[in-house]
Amino acid sequence: MIYILEDDASIRKLVVYTLNSQGMEAEGFERPSQFWSALEQKKPELVLLDIMLPEEDGLQVLKRLRADPNTRKLPVLMLTAKSTEYDKVLGLDQGADDYITKPFGMMELMARIRTALRHAGHDQEEKGATYQVGELYVDPERHIVRDGDRAVTLTLKEFQLLCLLLERRGTVFTRDQLLNTIWGYEFDGASRTVDVHIRTLRQKLGASGNCIETVRGIGYKIAGE
Repeated sequence: MIYILEDDASIRKLVVYTLNSQGMEAEGFERPSQFWSALEQKKPELVLLDIMLPEEDGLQVLKRLRADPNTRKLPVLMLTAKSTEYDKVLGLDQGADDYITKPFGMMELMARIRTALRHAGHDQEEKGATYQVGELYVDPERHIVRDGDRAVTLTLKEFQLLCLLLERRGTVFTRDQLLNTIWGYEFDGASRTVDVHIRTLRQKLGASGNCIETVRGIGYKIAGE
């Protein structure tokens, strides 16, 4: 089940119709109050969330989802007419897994939904593997990240980026490689999307964020042992 919280009826109905035609169960909501009522009855696999909404904006809805242990890891794709980097950073900082700007094509939307569902459905790391770099500790299986004694909360994409860099310590990843591996598709503004995620990841990791190195003109890495 996929929930769509979008107050524009034409967009909401088109997305629901497209998802249904692709064999995916979907339900649309005009108002956050309707969405919250449905969420109490059934938890979806993914949420498509508009920013400009009546009652409460999409960023507040996202914040509430991430604050609830039952929906903390629920994949959320933001749908919005806002396209500035500042607005994207706000969504990413609140825990959005992806961001698609209106107007968007249905083929692109379906590709992003499938990618988000695929990433949410399996662990990226081998069972039992853990990583320690200085004060940074990561347990992929239990989804635990610590900077010393401090627990760190990451979005799905931030967590996947960190695990990939740790798994291949010493390997320099280009922005395109990171985009294709983590997101599974290419789109305009790719470098900016990767850079924004790396920046927010470093900020959340605090002092441990220094282990993520920028290789000028190429991309990013975590130094090998």
